[in-house]
Amino acid sequence: MIRLALMLVLLLTTPLRAEEVVAGLSQNRISITTNFDGSEILIFGAVKREAQIPQDPPMHVIVTVAGPSEPIVVRKKDRRFGIWINTEAVEVDSAPSFYAVATSGPWTQAIDDTEDLRHRVSVRRGIRSVGAPAEVADAGRFTDALIRIREANQLYQTQIGAVALEEQTLFSTSIALPANLTEGDYTVRFLLTRGGVVQDIHETEIFVQKVGLERFLYTLAHEQPLVYGLLSLFIAIAAGWSASAFFRYVRG
Repeated sequence: MIRLALMLVLLLTTPLRAEEVVAGLSQNRISITTNFDGSEILIFGAVKREAQIPQDPPMHVIVTVAGPSEPIVVRKKDRRFGIWINTEAVEVDSAPSFYAVATSGPWTQAIDDTEDLRHRVSVRRGIRSVGAPAEVADAGRFTDALIRIREANQLYQTQIGAVALEEQTLFSTSIALPANLTEGDYTVRFLLTRGGVVQDIHETEIFVQKVGLERFLYTLAHEQPLVYGLLSLFIAIAAGWSASAFFRYVRG
């Protein structure tokens, strides 16, 4: 009932276009603490219209969540003379630290390739890699490796059919955020499509920030690395001495 009431308020307070997405999140701020083990964002919304619901072509809703982007170097290792060494490397110009995409139906029905390229919706389109060293024959496999590694760590997600769409009007889904999140602003996009063509886009943000001890250690490590290193060394020595003293006490 609460979700439905929020949707009705959104429908009544926003100017109408032919078809327009209005949407919301269960939370728009996530705090990372020492015991943070991930979170789940409930995403919901509705489609506003000036006229009756068109029956053809079919409508779909796509939701994407993208974390802060940064360049990253992907390296390939080969076994040489009995040891593993880096033999090739490609710098990816911009890769989101987290990226999830969910659709209300099969991918080819939800969006076509041209619109995917234009709006950078799929995981692969969300990664920008425009150049590679001349000696690297197939640079695309480095992007594939990056996607494969981050999918294994739940940092890249593709959820086909995960958006529940009711009466071509109400929609909802949920996105699981893993524990190893990067701090920063996460952009959430809602794309309304018909026949694979984007009709409307709505955007909002989720703010992810370390708090408490996590924030203190993160700030110390980045702003005062010498102090952080000395503090880490002191803690390690103190822990070792305490363990040694405890075992001497137990044995004695």
